[in-house]
Parts: sequence; C-alpha cells; structure tokens
Amino acid sequence: MDKLKSKIQDVHDFPKPGVLFKDISPLLEDGPMLKECVKALAEPFIHSGVTIVAGMEARGFIFGSLVAYELGLGFVPLRKPGKLPREVYRVNFELEYGQATLESHIDAIKETDRVLIIDDVLATGGTAKASCELVEQHGAEVVACAFVMELSFLQGRQKITDYLTHSLIRL
Repeated sequence: MDKLKSKIQDVHDFPKPGVLFKDISPLLEDGPMLKECVKALAEPFIHSGVTIVAGMEARGFIFGSLVAYELGLGFVPLRKPGKLPREVYRVNFELEYGQATLESHIDAIKETDRVLIIDDVLATGGTAKASCELVEQHGAEVVACAFVMELSFLQGRQKITDYLTHSLIRL
C-alpha cells in the first residue's frame, strides 16, 4: 500500500485555512494504480454475499461504481439533495463544516439487499454513518464500509463501530 499512499498528495489550507486536504487526483490519473486500488477495495467482499454497492457523492461515486463493476454488481448513488428525480429517502447529518443531507431513490435498494458502502476517505465519520442510516431506511443490511484511506486521528471509525470497516490506507 506504500505505492498507493504515494499517489495521494497533501494540499494545505483547502478547503479552508488549517485543513490538510488529501487529494486523490494523482491516484485517479494512474490507470494501473487505480486498478490495483479498486481490486484491493473489492477483494475482501468477493464471497461476502454483498448484493449491491452504494457510494456517496462525490468521490464515492468513482470508487463505488468501479468496485461494483469489479464485483459484477449494481451501484446506487447516495446523492446531495435535489439531484434525484423520483421519490427519495433522506438523512440529514452534521459535518465538520456544517449540515449536510444525503438521498437515495426509495426503490434503489431492496429490503433483501446486503450493501457495501464505498468512499474515498473516512475522516470524522459523519458521512459514513449517514450513509449507513440511509441504507437502513430501505430496510437493507449494511455488510461493510470500505475506504481508500482513513484519517485515523479524526476517529471516524468510532462513529461506525456497528459496521465492518475496511480501509486500504490508515494515516
């Protein structure tokens, strides 16, 4: 995973002063490394009984759809408000920078589904926890949450202790 870690660049003071942003753009631009990353994200779940993958806006769409493809499954986008054209389930939650909301079409996930939630980073855990709650509104089971990287010092894993959590890189 050191090669993978080398593809993540630090950007100081983004999106606001004092924040150290972890930029995944170099990873996305490197085809072989991206392929290796997606395979490593998907591998623990090949025989887990997962039936669908969900990813939260926006970078979770990238990795989530690629993991779904790797596993031969469908993908459900967990969107910001107002982006989905049909009836939705909704969850509101707190972020370190304020309030946020995620939505999914009410028919996107079935009660019988076993869902793998994917995102690029686990930071404070607010978005991951909200994603789990949104999936559970459908009556489905969250099998696990998987991330390219985890910022351990922010202790986001503690907000999702009820769920199996898999991170490729822990910083």
